[in-house]
Amino acid sequence: MDTRYWQDRWTEGRTGWHQDQPTPLLLKHWPALDVAPGSRVFVPLAGKSQDMRWLAAQGHRVLGVELSQLAVERFFAENGLAPRVSSTRYGRHYEAGGIEIICGDAFGLDSDALRDCRAVFDRAALIALPPPLRRRYAAELYACLPAGCRGLLLTIEYPQEEKEGPPFSVPGDEVRSLFSADWSVGLLERRDIPVEKQDPQERVIAQQAVAYQLIRR
Repeated sequence: MDTRYWQDRWTEGRTGWHQDQPTPLLLKHWPALDVAPGSRVFVPLAGKSQDMRWLAAQGHRVLGVELSQLAVERFFAENGLAPRVSSTRYGRHYEAGGIEIICGDAFGLDSDALRDCRAVFDRAALIALPPPLRRRYAAELYACLPAGCRGLLLTIEYPQEEKEGPPFSVPGDEVRSLFSADWSVGLLERRDIPVEKQDPQERVIAQQAVAYQLIRR
């Protein structure tokens, strides 16, 4: 699974993970993280998620990263925002309305890029990656976030043999294995996803959404 795979999915409109409204588990559990207004919130593999608009509306400064230039440009256009555009070693930066999105590879970010992020919201990143990349993602990208950073991590669980990812099933034991060395991991909620609310092309009988709170040591 390389960058072309994701570019093609955006170009072809195969983006069943996109939601037109903020994620309900974000609305429910974000207040418990007690992230101060004005804090910078990191949103990896951001796409054109409306979660970024919601986080900005709470008074946060949002930093997203997304491979697809098409997704980034559509996000700002569809939300009536005219971004300022600049370039750094991390990629092209688009910024407007309290939201900055780096169009580039998330694995190209470092601690300088993320040093002032006080929180992270991960809805579609971890579950988008196959197991080897999940290990790299947790070991490299999350390691760039500073001590005290708080996170809301959303995953899904289903019998992996029933379909190919992405999105991939990431069980709780794997979440704890990936993060517990450097993060405190707490289960917030586990809820069934009704079949009618699943992507029509990727439905399985038993699927659950799971929310975790993370705190960087």
